[in-house]
Amino acid sequence: MLISTSRKPSQKTRIFCKNFSTALGYKYINRGKMSLRNLCLKSLEENENSIAIISEVKGNPSKISFLSNKGDKKLDLNISSNPNKKRLNIKTNDLSLKCNRKGLEFISNILNIKENQNPINNYILITDHTKKKNIAIIEFYDNDGNKAEFKIAINSLKKY
Repeated sequence: MLISTSRKPSQKTRIFCKNFSTALGYKYINRGKMSLRNLCLKSLEENENSIAIISEVKGNPSKISFLSNKGDKKLDLNISSNPNKKRLNIKTNDLSLKCNRKGLEFISNILNIKENQNPINNYILITDHTKKKNIAIIEFYDNDGNKAEFKIAINSLKKY
């Protein structure tokens, strides 16, 4: 998966993208003036089969659009997050996903990460969010099994 931004991203959005790409082990590129078509061509050039584009509202990351490398939309997640500059200590080659939120298991296929219902470390946890306005929360656990400060709240989603 290739991770990029909408055009002219804020510093918060760029930090979010770096955290997101580091947590998942995918390549992040600055989009600049690159069109969606050129972004798709870049993903083919990099041998990536999908793209995640991070969009923002008022300078904050607000949406992740997952597309095939042909530009077909797969999923839109309206999100909120707490981007931080603290380094994530996740071994992405051992990364797995645990989903405790019924109906969101398909996200492991979108992210191309294997599911594991009993992970110890290096995993992503999707669970119910305590705030009623949010559908779920995505939390990241590092190499030592500790919860990272980086997390993503899913406010709504649209599957294509």
